[in-house]
Amino acid sequence: MYNNGGGGRRGCGLSGAKLIIALIMAAVAVISYMSRTEKNPVTGEKQRVAMTVEQEIALGLQAAPEMAQQFGGLDPDQATQQLVDKVGNQIVASSVPTDNPFKKHFQFHVLEDSQTINAFALPGGQIFITRALLSKLETEGQLAGVLGHEIGHVLARHSAEQAAKQQLTQGLTGAAVIATYDPSNPASRNSAQVAQMIGALINMKYGRADELESDKLGVGFVAKAGYDPRSLVGVMKILAAAGGRGGPEFFSTHPNPENRVEKIGEAIELAFPRGVPPGLKK
Repeated sequence: MYNNGGGGRRGCGLSGAKLIIALIMAAVAVISYMSRTEKNPVTGEKQRVAMTVEQEIALGLQAAPEMAQQFGGLDPDQATQQLVDKVGNQIVASSVPTDNPFKKHFQFHVLEDSQTINAFALPGGQIFITRALLSKLETEGQLAGVLGHEIGHVLARHSAEQAAKQQLTQGLTGAAVIATYDPSNPASRNSAQVAQMIGALINMKYGRADELESDKLGVGFVAKAGYDPRSLVGVMKILAAAGGRGGPEFFSTHPNPENRVEKIGEAIELAFPRGVPPGLKK
């Protein structure tokens, strides 16, 4: 009788200690996240970031060679590289303010991969597009749409935002795991797994929001560079035809191309309420 009672008291003590530790972890995660607030000069929004601009630039430069190797290395076709450089640099020159710290660090890379339809931006301004995606594009304006979208990711500092959000959700899910997991009760593992899944889905949601914001920024960037922003709609249709849907939108970090078409149309109407100016390059 005595031993059983003592075990129960120890169990209650351990549960209380776990709860206190979990609450402390959660509080530290939230306070750390909330204290990292900056105003983005391009979007005009307050955002929470986990890196300085200098760290983003350094991280992108460090990761660029490895990322290129994952896609078969850089494409040796210099004519194609020059075209991408021309369009990308034109967007940067016309859309990125002179005092923006990222302006002089943008670099554009064509990847030799002819199978993977993809384009992406690393922190700080390293932008990549695969040969596979380039081969699908029909106009220079569509190329501008792809690059403008990726430039939007960099200027909106989505990587730094994602890092901050991941640190927050890792802290909160870690606290939830500590609070709910009981080694003597296998059923509690399910609670820990659910907490981790919720954290992953939260970050997926942020990813979709970032994509839509980059589409909106891309509309303005493309037009300022002299290209028809409706070219972005053509890009989305190409992605959809190439199988860009990939499954239910809720479980994807990217919105379905069909949904992005609607949002891009709204962004174009907002930017040009009297219609897209004539003479822009398609």
